[in-house]
Amino acid sequence: MRRNHILRSLFLFIIGVSVASQPALSQHAPGGGAGGAGAGGGIARPTSPTPRTNNTNMDALNRSVYLSGKVLMDDGSAPPEPVVIERVCNGAPRAEGYTDSKGRFSFQLGQSQAMTQDASYDDMGTNGLQTNAPARRNSAPVGNGPVGGAMRGNAGQALAGCELRASLAGFKSDVVNLGSRRMFDNPDVGTIVLRRRANVEGTTISMTTLQAPKDARKAYEKAREALRKGKVADARNELEKAVSAYPHFAAAWYELGLIHEKANDPGEARRYYAQAIAADAKLVPPHLHLAQIAVRERKWQEAADTSGQVIKLDSYDFPDAFFYNAVANYNLQRFDAAEASARQTQKLDIAHRWPKADRVLGAILYEKQDYTGAAEQLRNYLTFAPDATDAGEVKAQLAELEKLTSAGKAKAERQEQ
Repeated sequence: MRRNHILRSLFLFIIGVSVASQPALSQHAPGGGAGGAGAGGGIARPTSPTPRTNNTNMDALNRSVYLSGKVLMDDGSAPPEPVVIERVCNGAPRAEGYTDSKGRFSFQLGQSQAMTQDASYDDMGTNGLQTNAPARRNSAPVGNGPVGGAMRGNAGQALAGCELRASLAGFKSDVVNLGSRRMFDNPDVGTIVLRRRANVEGTTISMTTLQAPKDARKAYEKAREALRKGKVADARNELEKAVSAYPHFAAAWYELGLIHEKANDPGEARRYYAQAIAADAKLVPPHLHLAQIAVRERKWQEAADTSGQVIKLDSYDFPDAFFYNAVANYNLQRFDAAEASARQTQKLDIAHRWPKADRVLGAILYEKQDYTGAAEQLRNYLTFAPDATDAGEVKAQLAELEKLTSAGKAKAERQEQ
């Protein structure tokens, strides 16, 4: 079996790595958990397909479920930027709403259509890698539980296995059990506290936003509003005003980078991301975007360095950083480092939104002549991404690996006789 046959498509899918894992700029809210980012904004997320629901269960319910509450940092202050509120049912997260400037939130469950869902939440589940694969390994079966639509009637029955949490990278959230809620319960779920994780220096909310003077902050807010309305040129002008008035406005520099990256201008995007990092070196999202750009451009050492910086800042919340690091180190032929990062991607990716990590690990193990292990990873990939566009090629690769494995076993058995 020729090596270029077993591995050639790795280079093909690298080019297709998208930046869709970041939060929606129009929703100006930091993401959290796997693939989240923020600093007051992000590039547009693909909208989730409308999930199917158990119609029998939904028709039997007769009252909408509204929830309200408050999010505070562990020092008692309100988050300096909007925070995503997620409903997590059987391990599958879905964004439901955002906090306001005082940390308050209120929404009707299942009516988050106005929110543009992160690729992390959508049913394609691949964070921009074009596999066309349902990558959630541990999500609830279709029609089991409140996956969409208005929640009515016996909320406890419909919300079994569900929790509510705030999502902000670098912080651990209190959780609210929704399974015990009943029809006439007070909608106020109380206060959800965000506590900074130990040994995490990075953040998705820049403190420079709080330090910005009034005129810079006003321009920044105008830019957000313009982006919500799809007026990108107006937003860019306001952001330029913001950074002119306050050169240390990291979030505004970052937003400018996102605008240029979406406009397929990676050179300018790089420049603005670098300005954001200069203003606030602990702000994770611009580092992550620089890693994504470097991977797309096959600048492997740069990709390894920038993804490594994300990992240094926050080794809990960004499995995508480990994924980019694995791809970069693989192409640099640092196979031990690549394997470590690929396995860490799998460890952190609890919802299994990065099935490509299985395929990358398979390629790494092939290089290390662990054909049995490589075959196992390719089987995992086909199990969790059965409809991927490259599934046929992976099946052919797996068949050849299995021949190698069988031949090796037969040879070993002959030697033992």
